[in-house]
Amino acid sequence: MGFQMPSHGIQSMLKEGHKHLSGLDEAVLKNIDACKQLSTITRTSLGPNGMNKMVINHLDKLFVTNDAATIVNELEVQHPAAKILVLAGKAQQEEIGDGANLTISFAGELLQNAEELIRMGLHPSEIISGYTKGINKTVEVLNELVEKGSENMDVRNKEEVISRMKAAVASKQFGQEDFISSLVADACIQVCPKNPANFNVDNVRVAKLLGGGLHNSSVVRGMILKSDTVGSIKRIEKAKVAVFAGGVDTSATETKGTVLIHTAEELQNYAKTEEAKVEELIKAVADSGAKVIVSGAAVGEMALHFCERYKLMVLKISSKFELRRFCRTTGAVAMLKLSQPNPDDLGHVDSVSVEEIGGVRVTVVKDEEGGNSISTVVLRGSTDSILDDLERAVDDGVNTYKAMARDSRIVPGAAATEIELARRVKEFSFKETGLDQYAIAKFAESFEMVPKTLSENAGLNAMEIISSLYAEHASGNTRVGIDLEEGICKDVSKMNIWDLHITKLFALKYAADAACTVLRVDQIIMSKPAGGPRRGAQPAGMDED
Repeated sequence: MGFQMPSHGIQSMLKEGHKHLSGLDEAVLKNIDACKQLSTITRTSLGPNGMNKMVINHLDKLFVTNDAATIVNELEVQHPAAKILVLAGKAQQEEIGDGANLTISFAGELLQNAEELIRMGLHPSEIISGYTKGINKTVEVLNELVEKGSENMDVRNKEEVISRMKAAVASKQFGQEDFISSLVADACIQVCPKNPANFNVDNVRVAKLLGGGLHNSSVVRGMILKSDTVGSIKRIEKAKVAVFAGGVDTSATETKGTVLIHTAEELQNYAKTEEAKVEELIKAVADSGAKVIVSGAAVGEMALHFCERYKLMVLKISSKFELRRFCRTTGAVAMLKLSQPNPDDLGHVDSVSVEEIGGVRVTVVKDEEGGNSISTVVLRGSTDSILDDLERAVDDGVNTYKAMARDSRIVPGAAATEIELARRVKEFSFKETGLDQYAIAKFAESFEMVPKTLSENAGLNAMEIISSLYAEHASGNTRVGIDLEEGICKDVSKMNIWDLHITKLFALKYAADAACTVLRVDQIIMSKPAGGPRRGAQPAGMDED
């Protein structure tokens, strides 16, 4: 048998089939290139005039959206360096819920500038140290730009909430931000707990119902179940509720038993005892004062018959998450098996009614007095993809509300903050000595991406706008931003466009971190991919919750 000589160098050390890229050209610049491609995709959907992307994922589901978090989640990004940017965007989405696009686009811009510096002959480590100084300076300047008096706000004051939420919603649904913001603000204020820092995003639900238009949307205090009631009773007011997590049905016994029946009478009596048993159980529930039975599983025919006889309304909620939320709305305790409930376990609803909205029968559960339990935003729209996009806008609004409940400081929006940061960090770079200063200057230039992209997406002349913004800011008007509708520079406080300080802070921080992480890589070593099924694929039939 012929013995093959191992090849030399690193090839001989690793198993065959691996890939090994090293050095500036192969590793660093390739990584930067991949990240640039990703940020080019998200960049055109930045801001209110951002374009929509049509993404079809591996399951053939269609997404039409300009929400960067959704786009990068659905693109299956393969390149390891670009994945770092995707992770930074996801971190931003988890932390704040808005600003993922800024994170990815800004990181891409930083890397593009780093590429120019590398071609000039700077070493990546010098660029990293410059970028680190740049982001530290940025955080300082950002704190100075905070609007005076915005740190204490009343989270239950609708005006104040809307002014902070509008920018986040407008970036998803431009032109409808006023209407959506007021819906979301209403929903959030209804469920805001005594200590606003404990605001739970899950308490604002979204129900998407086809048909109608956006202006038919409304906020319901309580829940909306996308199903009809099981029995014939369709409406009930001010009632007690019993919740059973198991089904409402006769259960088979655990042990096997054989019944020997001698006569016809015994056969008749045997059937009757089952009926009597079910009736007894249902009667026990009815006697406890409950008027509504909610079941987590199937409702048996016989049980339903007796529920009708005792005028009990029967609802079926199959998802156990929905069942938990229902218990939260009504203050009920879910019981495992059908038995007489304790008075403490019963919940209370103001009204349960079946309504028909756009051809779909839904059950509306209202609980007005229940305080901060759950509120639902009912969205109406003509197609599924529009509804999905509206839902993302509402999500962003709710997340922004949560962020502002924790930290309500605001900075000027409409790219006013970015230009001011660019100007101040640029000045800071002149004071530095050493090679860092080039990196800091490039870091400052990267901020221009925001006004440039905003104006390009709106079809305006970017160069003119940036130069006039710089001119305004140099003369001390730090609040001048772009008015996208008229295409001129205007004072932000007149247009009432504000961004949350915490959103900007985290987005820029994550972006700088991601960019530095990518620049720190100088070799990529990939082993041969293993065969077998892909991991990370969700098993079929799994629910999203």
